[in-house]
Amino acid sequence: MVSLRESTRIWFLISLQTFGGPAGQIAVMQHYLVDRLRWIGQRRFLHALNYCMLLPGPEAQQLAIYTGWLLNGVAGGLIAGTLFVLPGFIAMVGLSWTYAVAGESALVIGIFSGLAPAVIAIVIHALWRVGSRTLTTTAEVLIATGAFVALSVLGAPFPIVIVVAGLIGWFTLAPRATSSSEVEDAGPPPLIADDLLHAARPSRSRTALVLVLIVTVWLLPVALVSALAPGSIFSEQGWFFAGTAVVTFGGAYAVLSYVSHMAVSVFNWLLPADMVRGLALAETTPGPLILVVQFVAFVSAYRHPGALDPWLAGVLASVLVVWVTFVPCFGFIFLGAPYVERLRHHQALGGALRAVTAAVVGVIANLAIFFAVHTLFARTRVVDLLGSDLTVPVWSTWQPPAIVIAIAGLALLFVARWSPLHTLLVCATAGLAWSLI
Repeated sequence: MVSLRESTRIWFLISLQTFGGPAGQIAVMQHYLVDRLRWIGQRRFLHALNYCMLLPGPEAQQLAIYTGWLLNGVAGGLIAGTLFVLPGFIAMVGLSWTYAVAGESALVIGIFSGLAPAVIAIVIHALWRVGSRTLTTTAEVLIATGAFVALSVLGAPFPIVIVVAGLIGWFTLAPRATSSSEVEDAGPPPLIADDLLHAARPSRSRTALVLVLIVTVWLLPVALVSALAPGSIFSEQGWFFAGTAVVTFGGAYAVLSYVSHMAVSVFNWLLPADMVRGLALAETTPGPLILVVQFVAFVSAYRHPGALDPWLAGVLASVLVVWVTFVPCFGFIFLGAPYVERLRHHQALGGALRAVTAAVVGVIANLAIFFAVHTLFARTRVVDLLGSDLTVPVWSTWQPPAIVIAIAGLALLFVARWSPLHTLLVCATAGLAWSLI
């Protein structure tokens, strides 16, 4: 009902404005698709969003795929999802290369001395926003606390924490979500009626075909890399991020806690300071925040290129990691969208989602602690706690400039209600000024 050419034009416009994290990205799609063009009604839009919230991966990009699929079928979903990521991918390649080449220059160090504390403020702000909406019962507070302790004190793996939380919610919590049918939509009739079902009919044969195609397209590049360069950094990154892509419940901030631990402490691809700086760069680019994994891939491959040119190694690693991270998003939509109506009132699934969302609060808190320890203090040490290695700061090495900038970032976000992008720019300027002084 909407030409593919016109849809592509609108998705291109949307892709250039996807700053500000999932909330900002969803707001941009709401403005164009629901409020301005009336291609989709409010209830249909929220129904699609509710489904995307159930899935691992970036919900805003999956919402783009879903609405693109509604408008123009599989081709529309592919175009919408690809354009949603493309500007950020291009920007991150340039920023990652600049960091890899000039990351130790006085200018770059000065800028990042302001960006890193600002990232702590942004993560704390995200923690408050998610927690204030999520932790409304004692059970949810206990789940969030348990997730935080399991990750930060006991060293439990992130996927296990999420699975356990989901199982607890499946059997003990009841869903609290408001049905999208209860939402008022005061605009003119949308082009796609809220009650209109998509032409794609759920069936076992269709599901099997889509599943085989998606899994083949998703993992074939990793298999080829592993065959041609076994044991290389490309093979390691390909398999690791392919696995991460299917357990990233709760958004980018949640999964970054897991990625940071693995990239820094297990694989030794990057230093803790590199992870903080990568997140700062991802905050300044359009597209999903999870594109920070592209920074991890580029910089680590640039530093360990093997027989390849460092620039070529960084680009190849970026393409591979972005591929295995985002291809499953298309699969989740193309596989599950025809079944969405059956999932809408699933009681146990709603309870599992509540528990996972509560656990995400604890995961984000763990990420905030990780960044604070490695940014606000010059040195850290490892202590044994209950049989687990716990990283703690050396308190005498606290850094006053970083602490002052972090407090200023918190004030800009909580009091002045500035956007994360504007906060980053101001804090980067302050860090550069301090380094020059």
